[in-house]
Amino acid sequence: MKNNLIPAIRLTLVCLVFFCGVYTLAVWGVAQVAPGQGKGLTIVHEGKRHHVNVAQKFSSDEYFWSRPSAVDYNAASSGGSNKGPTNPDYLTQVQARIDTFLIHNPEIRKEDIPSDIVTASGSGLDPHISVQGATVQVKRIARARGISEEIVQELIAKHTEKPLFGLFGTEHINVLKLNLDLNNLKK
Repeated sequence: MKNNLIPAIRLTLVCLVFFCGVYTLAVWGVAQVAPGQGKGLTIVHEGKRHHVNVAQKFSSDEYFWSRPSAVDYNAASSGGSNKGPTNPDYLTQVQARIDTFLIHNPEIRKEDIPSDIVTASGSGLDPHISVQGATVQVKRIARARGISEEIVQELIAKHTEKPLFGLFGTEHINVLKLNLDLNNLKK
């Protein structure tokens, strides 16, 4: 028993020192050189702090709508709905989102609505939409703001983020940044 107990105690002490001290300091050190210093990416706009990497809720016709959230955009409780694609409750929820989108965007056909506009992400907090998700909202926003569609299209092009290293992921747009820039437009 002594042959097993002493090494187990030593291993426990080494793990405590490593994981509670060395590892923690290493992660903290890396965070200090990262953008935002480990506090997330934020933008201060008109005295209010917005987190760029967490979805915000936009439901007015004057703004680009964010991707739906299963957690109502509450960053404290990140998570998806955990309902499968054939779950009747989930299908009803998606159909309600489609119907709402079509009411606010009557010139769009149902089959032209990208899936990211009516389905929540796995975390429920995805701050991005696809370029197609932004493009289908152009007419509504231009009409609501009384500006040309070309101006709105230029903003979409300006805010389109390319895939990481040109390989990983797809083109996407941060909805918060796009909407803040939309607010800065002069009519």
